[in-house]
Amino acid sequence: MTDQSPMPAGDGPFLTTREAARFLKLQPNTLEKMRVYGGGPQYRKHGRHVRYHIDELTAWSDRRRRDMTGDV
Repeated sequence: MTDQSPMPAGDGPFLTTREAARFLKLQPNTLEKMRVYGGGPQYRKHGRHVRYHIDELTAWSDRRRRDMTGDV
């Protein structure tokens, strides 16, 4: 049985770009482009490593909730 959670149990709330993309059902390069051009979820730099906090990913997704296609 495989676990589909974005992070292994006990690893904490910070996800790599690949894990965050899997959580949001996006491609990792989409998040990379969003870091350059803006509009993506907030991220943190831990040394040279980019990390996304799972709560910020959820908040970013919640802000994109729409009731119909015409919503701006």
